[in-house]
Amino acid sequence: MTREWKVGLTFEPGRVMAGAAGVLLTRVIWVKPGASHPLVSVDAAMNDLARPALYGAPHRLTAVRADGEAMVATIAGPVCETGDTFGVAQTIDRVARNDLAVFHTMGAYGAAMASSYNCRPLAPQSHVDGADVAVVGDRLLPAEKAL
Repeated sequence: MTREWKVGLTFEPGRVMAGAAGVLLTRVIWVKPGASHPLVSVDAAMNDLARPALYGAPHRLTAVRADGEAMVATIAGPVCETGDTFGVAQTIDRVARNDLAVFHTMGAYGAAMASSYNCRPLAPQSHVDGADVAVVGDRLLPAEKAL
């Protein structure tokens, strides 16, 4: 279809492709009962994943070891800010204290927008290729990188 155009076409992987390439691994700190649904507190915070706090961008949360059951919950981080919320009345895999969970679609903006707000170190970054795993970004405060 494009052969007769006599032009060269170049494609750049955009955020749709790059976003799906990364995830943020988090641990459930606790699950607190609520009036209409529980509050799931995770150890990731708005400094690790800023998009929900900044402009309400959704990120799906799934359990690493899902049992097939679901729950409706509000998901929040440990920073004492109203904006440290990842989802309100969101349907997620059922989780319990100390479970590992994954925020999806982090690749395009996750690390680029992360900060050391509230003196929280940046999340370490790993590259996974099949069974090969390499740490490509240490868990440091930005000021520590200069030392």
